[in-house]
Amino acid sequence: MFRRTLLTLTAAAALMSGPVLAESHMAKKDIVETATEAGDFATLLAAAEAAGLVDTLKGDGPYTVFAPTDEAFAALPEGTVDSLLMPENKDQLTEILTYHVVPGKVMSTDLSDGMMAATVEGEDITVSLGDSVMVNEATVVMPDVEASNGVIHVIDGVLMPKS
Repeated sequence: MFRRTLLTLTAAAALMSGPVLAESHMAKKDIVETATEAGDFATLLAAAEAAGLVDTLKGDGPYTVFAPTDEAFAALPEGTVDSLLMPENKDQLTEILTYHVVPGKVMSTDLSDGMMAATVEGEDITVSLGDSVMVNEATVVMPDVEASNGVIHVIDGVLMPKS
């Protein structure tokens, strides 16, 4: 029952995601190109550039990226993003960004309640299934945005590693 509901929500999200995501899905662009065309990830892409991760995210993969929207970054305490983008904070920024990436292609249908997944950063994230799909404290607002080198799950919060 839940799997059918999740698939229905996934299909509805795909239909409502607009022409940009539909085009990128059809064209099979890489994760960076897909996020760029979606238009709601300017902060994430700027952070990936500052951390030197763009080439990696354009690489072969596959990768699963839990991608915070610009709104998610804006909800952080004032000055946080600006501070993280400073060259002297590159290591911390890299830790945070790689905490949003899981090696391999993990689709929403692969998720299970209580599932833990090791991130590229090294710590685990926890998936909770209920009324919505949660990754740690963030809600997945659009699952399964496919790219040529993986998949993006759009989330409404920025994940912070414990360390």
